[in-house]
Amino acid sequence: MNPIQNKKVVFQPLGLIDYQEAWDYQEKLFADTIQLKIENRKFPEVEQKVTPNYLLFCQHPHVYTLGKSGDLENLLLDEQGLAERQVTFYKINRGGDITYHGPGQIVAYPILDLDNFFTDIHRYLRYLEEAVILTLADYGLEAGRIDGLTGVWLDHVEQENPRKICAMGVKSSRWVTMHGLAFNVNSDLQYFEYIVPCGIKDKAVTSLEKELGGRQNIREVEEKLKQHLSDLFEMELEADTSRLSSEAKLEL
Repeated sequence: MNPIQNKKVVFQPLGLIDYQEAWDYQEKLFADTIQLKIENRKFPEVEQKVTPNYLLFCQHPHVYTLGKSGDLENLLLDEQGLAERQVTFYKINRGGDITYHGPGQIVAYPILDLDNFFTDIHRYLRYLEEAVILTLADYGLEAGRIDGLTGVWLDHVEQENPRKICAMGVKSSRWVTMHGLAFNVNSDLQYFEYIVPCGIKDKAVTSLEKELGGRQNIREVEEKLKQHLSDLFEMELEADTSRLSSEAKLEL
């Protein structure tokens, strides 16, 4: 555990950003934090530097990502099919199987040093899920978890028509996290038809727009999700919009 826990978290809204660009940026923040932790070991506790924390929110152009334990057969399109639908595809280093990202979906990437909060990856995952569950409750929707499956689901109790509304996949090393969650707000659900989402064949995918019967204010949803994450982790959020384009800043 750090001698001083740093609860400050730099919040960066990245807007609509290419998946590879966001991944590269995550990797840099992740690697820099780990390197600082390694360097700190050379010094007595009173001389060690506090490690930073980041919370990135963004949307991506249409993309499928396959986790390191995923099955390529869960991608139902060939290269021509991907090109026709203007979708990119990446094999990546998070846990989980295949998932979709696209416009209208809130993607949250916490790059946290859990030594600043708690060193429990199970609790970390449950907090990510809980933030989405609480956000959905703000809109009058009862959501929850299904045993043995990650993410957030509707109709999670009776399971007559269970529907996933948020997928999750994370990576951690030396208690530093990356990747995160993908919350379907105004997502084009047609793109889920070209994959076996998360490798699960017998359950549906949904969005906030579909459940509420109309397009939602994604900025409002982001604010609610951000607040719930902040409350659960007891974060001290500091906004940094320096990476946003001037056009995107005008939308905030």
